[in-house]
Amino acid sequence: MQDWQDQELLLLGLTGVLAVLLLAAMIWIAVLAGRLNDLKAAYRKLVGDSGVSNLEDVMAAIHKRLGTLDRNAEALRERLAQCEQRLSAMKGHVGVYRFNAFAETGSDLSFSLALIDDSVNGVVLTGIYGRDQTFLYAKPLEKGESAYPLTPEEKTAIRQATQTK
Repeated sequence: MQDWQDQELLLLGLTGVLAVLLLAAMIWIAVLAGRLNDLKAAYRKLVGDSGVSNLEDVMAAIHKRLGTLDRNAEALRERLAQCEQRLSAMKGHVGVYRFNAFAETGSDLSFSLALIDDSVNGVVLTGIYGRDQTFLYAKPLEKGESAYPLTPEEKTAIRQATQTK
């Protein structure tokens, strides 16, 4: 009878150990299931609304898109450089100097107008107003100088235009 009781105790102890191991395994499975859900959420976030279920395909699509963006960015850089070059060549700097060419007119109706680019290339226009006549002169400019003599008024207009750069 002692053997039978010993075997029952042994079986009961073994059942208890197995129950503890089963409980530990269930807890471990629950922890792993939580981690798996976190990984699934991260995967969905990574894949996003791409419509692709395979991560390799998503990465290939991203790589292709980045290549397209790089090409577009390079084209935009080239276009910007062209625009900057054209902009600096435009006669966008203006200087106006008004003066009284003849003492008897009593007003500053004469003017010198300088239209230049960043390299001080362009033109200076001078209008001389008199009671009976008005004269208009145009002198080309290269690097702030002209093949024609520049008057002090024209030089003042050029100086004003270079100060707007």
